[in-house]
Amino acid sequence: MEVQRASEVPALQVLVVDDDGPVRKACCEIAAGMGFLVSGAESVPEARAILKHQTVDLLLLDLKLPGGGGLMLLEEVKALHPETGVVVMTAFATVSSAVEAMRIGAGDYLTKPFALEELTAVLDRAGQRRSFDLESRKLRERLRTTKGMGNLIGRSPEMEKLYRILSKVATSTHPVLVLGESGTGKELVARSIHFNGPNAAKPFVPVDCGSLVPTLIESELFGYVKGAFTGANRAKEGLLAAAEGGTVFLDEIGELPLDLQAKLLRALQEKEVRPVGATQAVPISARVLAATNRDLIGMVEQGRFRKDLYFRLNVVNIKIPPLRERRADIAVLAQHFLERLQKDSGVVHTFSDEALRLMTEYDWPGNVRELEHAIERACALSSGPVLHMGDLPTQLQEFRLQTIGPPGLTERETDAVLAGVPGPSGIVSIAEMEKHAILVTIQQLKGDKLMAAKLLGIGKTTLYRKLKEYGIAEGGEEE
Repeated sequence: MEVQRASEVPALQVLVVDDDGPVRKACCEIAAGMGFLVSGAESVPEARAILKHQTVDLLLLDLKLPGGGGLMLLEEVKALHPETGVVVMTAFATVSSAVEAMRIGAGDYLTKPFALEELTAVLDRAGQRRSFDLESRKLRERLRTTKGMGNLIGRSPEMEKLYRILSKVATSTHPVLVLGESGTGKELVARSIHFNGPNAAKPFVPVDCGSLVPTLIESELFGYVKGAFTGANRAKEGLLAAAEGGTVFLDEIGELPLDLQAKLLRALQEKEVRPVGATQAVPISARVLAATNRDLIGMVEQGRFRKDLYFRLNVVNIKIPPLRERRADIAVLAQHFLERLQKDSGVVHTFSDEALRLMTEYDWPGNVRELEHAIERACALSSGPVLHMGDLPTQLQEFRLQTIGPPGLTERETDAVLAGVPGPSGIVSIAEMEKHAILVTIQQLKGDKLMAAKLLGIGKTTLYRKLKEYGIAEGGEEE
């Protein structure tokens, strides 16, 4: 009898451990016929010897074996090779042992005697689970090391968690809701899901629900027929139908009006859309990914977002961490943007230690997008190959001034100087505030007067004149 090959099962290595020769031989033949690479063992010592020198993806294990029980071998395998899938075989009288085996880590079990169809079904399930795990691990590693297909950058624990989730959802076709603040890279995540999935060759269609007026969103999503409204001189296919088995990415889904939310929900449930002005529905096969920076649960409670649509879109939920919660990635991201700009312009830039430290300490309310723009600005305004603090945007300069204190002042006096209010010693004049601003900037820049002048927005001649007034010599010492 010819055994049908399991669907989409790669050539995984299977080890059949059973002291019953005919049963072992039959299992090996069936597994081989399904496309597995098969080995057999009649005892625990023989199985240990094979496992010591060979990687096994799937273990088909009889629980009653000479030379030590099958449960003992199962515990050893799950301890040393936790990624190995295990299917246990047991007689009807020892079902409790099978339950214990499942608790230890077996993924499935067969009760002897079993039919051919039962064995093929169990092997098929186990093989597909193992294949999925292998593909998921490969994808996660690719996302981590080669920046994925969406240019995702980062090695922080928060990003490692994101990679683990992405590696699993990319291989499915379920709807995914991507949550995150503005600038965190929600579209990059959506693109990574699509281009690492089974339909990567199909279209990826982004739709910005926040940038289109409501009347245009409906015709964009669902399409329209000729003559549906004034100006409709020809029919237009909607984006949900045009994706043709690909992915539709609904960005800023929280901006979608309530009446269109109802139409979108119906389209997702029925897997068909009705173009504006049409009498017949059009089937759709696109996967839907949605993203928002809004609190959708709060909007549901306020009646501004349909609860049923929220649950339909929120089959899988991915939350992208803001940049301030993964500061370890800031330097890596900054270097990536610098290298990309270098490829475009041919000009080589590097960061000074002070600039890199300031970027790492800053909270980046605009997240990755703000960081990218800050580095583009720094490269455009820099007068040399090294990017200093003075090349960074105004908001970073203000942050820096808020976090440093002029030398020789107490914390209360520092706050008074920066706020422009009287301190314990009396009124703080504008001239005194200017003096402290100049001196603290030079101190923070380790005596770099030219950079201090650039940072303060004054000419170098003016700076040297002010220093002379303060009694500071050229070398930086008081006269």
